[in-house]
Parts: sequence; C-alpha cells; structure tokens
Amino acid sequence: MSQHRCESCGMPIEAGPYCQYCVDEQGKLQDFDERFARMVQFTRRQDQSLDQKTAEERTLAYMASMPAWKNHPGVKGR
Repeated sequence: MSQHRCESCGMPIEAGPYCQYCVDEQGKLQDFDERFARMVQFTRRQDQSLDQKTAEERTLAYMASMPAWKNHPGVKGR
C-alpha cells in the first residue's frame, strides 16, 4: 500500500488526510491551539536544547508549510 503524508504534521500515513495524532475521537482535525501545543511539545522533545519561544517559532514555521494550516489565521497571526 502506498503512503502519503499527514496534511497536518507530515507523518507518513497510508490513508486519509490526517494521522491518528492530529485528529480527535471523531476523526476530525484537532483545533489549531491543541495541535500547535502538541507539536511544540514534540519539537522540544526532539531538541531538548530549545527554549519555549524558539520551539514555538519553529513549529509555526513548519505548520505554515503544511496544507492543513498554511492559510490558518493562527499561523499568520502569531
């Protein structure tokens, strides 16, 4: 089966637009604030030398490149 990437975080997936980590219990994309907070946590786990502000800046830049978030006001307004 071919893989593609989650439109929210970029994780390789086999089906659907979003991975299991980016959706809520009903399979809907999590809201921006929740997804942003979780992605910042992930960024800090990947590079423990980052401070909160730098992790947030990197996360916003990454989210701005993702189809699910690139036009979201949360990405542009922070």
